[in-house]
Amino acid sequence: MTTPPVEGLLFEVPAPPTSVERLLLLADQYTRHNDMLDLLLHASTYYEPDAHIASAQRLASATRTALQALTNERLYESPEVVDATVRLQQLAFLSTACTDQRLPLARALTALAPEASVESAVRVAGEIRRRRWSTTDVPDLQLTATQDLALQEIARGHVLATTSQGRHYIHSRDARVLIGTLRSLEANDLVERVPRSASPAFVRGPLQDRVRLTSAGTTALASTIGLPPAAWSPPTTVPPPAPASAQTAARSR
Repeated sequence: MTTPPVEGLLFEVPAPPTSVERLLLLADQYTRHNDMLDLLLHASTYYEPDAHIASAQRLASATRTALQALTNERLYESPEVVDATVRLQQLAFLSTACTDQRLPLARALTALAPEASVESAVRVAGEIRRRRWSTTDVPDLQLTATQDLALQEIARGHVLATTSQGRHYIHSRDARVLIGTLRSLEANDLVERVPRSASPAFVRGPLQDRVRLTSAGTTALASTIGLPPAAWSPPTTVPPPAPASAQTAARSR
């Protein structure tokens, strides 16, 4: 039997997500779960009583996996890490509890889960940097502070897009996200819109588009989340000082 060439056996295996990336992915899973429940509640007054159970079970499993990944980091038990761990334990409990509740209450139990997951990512990222900091950890990304803030809002499940009479609108909650910022992130394949995947903004309104992080967007945000803007933002160009003669002339006016 002919042995296949060595080159034919080589292939790229994607690296597993880091603990911070896993928490951002978990936030996205919770957002999609909540959107699904919203659509079920919006569609009609009747829905299958157990329509949400399989999704809630997957969320509970994903949350426990993220918790185990954080435990495997063997980080010093600082208040930040303890808070993140407790928050994940709470999310795992709430996700499991969803399976025993009717849809409206099940939706309420996970309402704040995306934001809790992102806040845990912020705490974990900060602790990892404090313990393992080196100059190679500084991300080399051409992102502005505005773009980074938009990525965080999107990760928290706070950004939706709609179209009305040919005009595009962006709806955000805690921080304003401009449509120009969103388009720049889309152009760099950092975010994407999922058409008609979220409930309407008002009664009898059209379904909205959920804005989500792409895989590249998750990696980008994981590398900047929790950092002060000065640590990764492109440097601001400062004009050179005016000649001394010009300064004197300006003061004499």
